[in-house]
Amino acid sequence: MSAADTLGELAGLLLSGKVEVVDLSAPLGPDTPLLKLPPELAKDTPKIEIHKISEYDQNGPFWAWNWLKIGEHSGTHFDAPHHWITGKDFADGYTDTIKPQNFVAPVNVIDCSAETEADPDFLLTAEGVKAWEAKHGEIKPGEWVVMRTDWDKRNGSEDTFLNMDENGPHSPGPTPDCIAYILEKGAIGWGTQCIGTDAGGAGGMEPPFPAHNFLHKANKYGLASLCNLDKLPPKGAVLIAAPLKIAEGTGSPIRALALVAKH
Repeated sequence: MSAADTLGELAGLLLSGKVEVVDLSAPLGPDTPLLKLPPELAKDTPKIEIHKISEYDQNGPFWAWNWLKIGEHSGTHFDAPHHWITGKDFADGYTDTIKPQNFVAPVNVIDCSAETEADPDFLLTAEGVKAWEAKHGEIKPGEWVVMRTDWDKRNGSEDTFLNMDENGPHSPGPTPDCIAYILEKGAIGWGTQCIGTDAGGAGGMEPPFPAHNFLHKANKYGLASLCNLDKLPPKGAVLIAAPLKIAEGTGSPIRALALVAKH
């Protein structure tokens, strides 16, 4: 079968509903949870603003449109290599220079939802990934690896989504050896359902924030605040995660989608 035949077959499966398109993104708006930085660092990303220009009125009798104020790393978003100091020197490390081929790839979904329900500070290790591979199959070069925690169920409240107390944020994520291992396997990127690609306590790891540190040092990508990973199989889905083509962008809100065979 030729590549054109394969694409034609996929188009037919999409039209028939035998391949389902699953939305992996949260809505963007003034109530979208946003990352909070320590007060000694830079200012936080401001709340998302949506301003009406016109809506079939004196400012535009036949059309409705808005203008937005939004940070690159707001809501369900894509982290480009230039987002982190370890990836600052890659010419193709911006949202407008990454090859679009890299926005579409198979995805491995590692289900840690039971563990994170019991422990919001749960950390996925390299051994945990290897145990998952033994059950579901090897992670192959060029594929995404995402951590399912069902943290998106907290997305309606910034307090529960960030889950902060006097000791800082409490949310699940990867250990340094987890990220090092998936990069050894050739993964194109790593994704989570939390506010960022690292665990809440990742600032105290060695190195700090290993997902950011290692991924972007390897010129790879991160996805955060993903939703509906419970609707994806462990293997077999295709993830589409395309950032806006922002000039020298360090990241972008995305409408992440997955193609899933409907059984």
